[in-house]
Amino acid sequence: MNVNRKSVCVYCGARPGRRAAYAEAAREVGTLLAANGWRLVYGAGDVGLMGEVARAAQWAGGETFGVIPTHLMEMEVGKRDLSTFVVTETMHERKKVMFMNADAVVVLPGGGGSLDEFFEVLTWRQLGLHDKPIILLNTEGYWDKLIGLIDHIIAEGFADATLAGFVCVAATVDALEAELKNGFS
Repeated sequence: MNVNRKSVCVYCGARPGRRAAYAEAAREVGTLLAANGWRLVYGAGDVGLMGEVARAAQWAGGETFGVIPTHLMEMEVGKRDLSTFVVTETMHERKKVMFMNADAVVVLPGGGGSLDEFFEVLTWRQLGLHDKPIILLNTEGYWDKLIGLIDHIIAEGFADATLAGFVCVAATVDALEAELKNGFS
C-alpha cells in the first residue's frame, strides 16, 4: 500500500438514473481514479452508478475501498471483491469511515442518499471541520438545481458567499480530473 496515495470518496446513486450519460460518466470516473493511482472510496454496492464506478476502477487496475452497512448488503448487493470491504452496523458509521478514508469528495448524480452525504460534508466544511475538496460532477446539468439552491440559501441570508466557494463544479470528467489534481497539489 502506498502511504502517499490519494483517495477519492465518490457519492453516487444506487440506481443508474434515466440517462445513459450518468453510467458512462461513472465508468469514466472509475477509470480516471485508477489511471491516476487514486484509490476509490465508495459505498461498496454493486448496483447503479456505484457498481459502474467500482467495476471500472477495478478493470483499470485501481484500488477500491468500499463501506456498506449490514442492512444494505442485500439491497445494494455488497461488492465483496474490492481491495478493502468494510461492513458497518449503521449508515452513520458508513459515512464516517468513507469520509475519514478520503482526501477529496466527488458527487456524481444520485438521490436522497447522495444529497445527504453531500450536505453533511458541505456542512462540516462550513464549520471548519475539514478542508477537503468537494466536487460536483454535473453530468448533463444534473446538479444545476442544487447549485441554484446553494445560491438561493446565500441570497436569502442563511449562509455567506463562502458556502458556494466550498463546492467546485465540474461539467465533464476531464474537468473533474483537473479539479482533483488542483486540490491535491
